[in-house]
Amino acid sequence: MNPVVFIAKAIRALLVPKYRFSALSRLGFYNYMSDREYLQRLFKYRMGRELALDTPRTFSEKLQWLKIYNRRPEYSVMVDKYAVKKFVADKIGAEYVVPLIGVYESPDEIDFDSLPDKFVIKCTHNGGEGNAICRDKAAFDFESRKKVIRRALTKNYYPASREWPYKNVPPRVIVEQYIQDGDRLNLPVYKIFCFNGEPKLIQAIQDDKTKQETIDYFDTEWNRLQLRQNYPNSKNPLPRPECLSEMLELAAKLSTGVPHVRVDLYQANGKVYFSEFTFFSDAGMVDFDPPEWNNKLGEWLILPEKHNVIY
Repeated sequence: MNPVVFIAKAIRALLVPKYRFSALSRLGFYNYMSDREYLQRLFKYRMGRELALDTPRTFSEKLQWLKIYNRRPEYSVMVDKYAVKKFVADKIGAEYVVPLIGVYESPDEIDFDSLPDKFVIKCTHNGGEGNAICRDKAAFDFESRKKVIRRALTKNYYPASREWPYKNVPPRVIVEQYIQDGDRLNLPVYKIFCFNGEPKLIQAIQDDKTKQETIDYFDTEWNRLQLRQNYPNSKNPLPRPECLSEMLELAAKLSTGVPHVRVDLYQANGKVYFSEFTFFSDAGMVDFDPPEWNNKLGEWLILPEKHNVIY
């Protein structure tokens, strides 16, 4: 890391309470805390208000409740980027699963020479750290990427925001087939917010995980909504996807029986591909603009009976 950037981050962590809490959390200072206590403190720092865990009303509050009180073993399978492939294939068919090239315990096991010219690397146990897209093997610095992956494999994704489904996912590396749609460099991602098997809201993301990332929100009829969170809306929103009806049908099947999960899908060359499940979008700690959407999604999210409570 650039020394100037490091010093700036260190000063911010010392002077700003919410950054200090996050920084110390990443170092494991609060691992002793129960999930309930930790989430109440983190929510206060991130959102600027108390977390009403006993009487949750908003979407943000209810997601924190689900972290503690809705713990089903299959959720850990659903966030495991390797194990989820069979899960999805069994639910909706293998044709919707991005083809797997290999799964590895360590990046050192990957035979780089045998890989195709284009491929995607992912860690199975986290939210994206260590991931990489290779569009030209001749220009891809695999040795540097291996160092990033090794670091990522040593980290547990659970402690920072207590997204417990990740807690016991085996840290592995997968290499997938690269999917391209025409001349488009970055595939749009369609992230469908589902509530007990009913799709209600769609995030349409362009240039995902780049500096140009934009997010637009649509209802299930593809009407653009006046809504944003932590990324700007696009100046050129995506047209209605040709596979929208199919994507909504698949998202409904994949989310049946789950109080809330976001089903992330791609569309490429007239086909739909599964990307991932997300139970706690933005950890449930990013406000909506306008804020009434936090209440609206909260109304859609009907909390289940408490299950598998672990403190």
